[in-house]
Amino acid sequence: MSSKEHRLPDDHDYVPEEPKKKDKKKEGNFFKRTGSRIAHWFREMKSELKKVVWPTRSQMVNNCAVVLIVVIVSAIVIWGFDEIAMFCVDALISLG
Repeated sequence: MSSKEHRLPDDHDYVPEEPKKKDKKKEGNFFKRTGSRIAHWFREMKSELKKVVWPTRSQMVNNCAVVLIVVIVSAIVIWGFDEIAMFCVDALISLG
């Protein structure tokens, strides 16, 4: 067998891994642990928010303008399709 080939373990080579035990012992009561977890979460959240690159005022105005234009154009297109569909349905009804 070459050195690059992988060999399946034989029965005598296989040693099952023991399940990992929790080393951390519960300290304090439920409310104290929960309070410290919440405080830890807020500390992490605060440190993550410091890493955020917030947009400048001009970027925000530009992004809002783009969103408003896209919404208005989408509304006009949907309104146009609705008018065409309404015209077609009225034409079909008037045939009968």
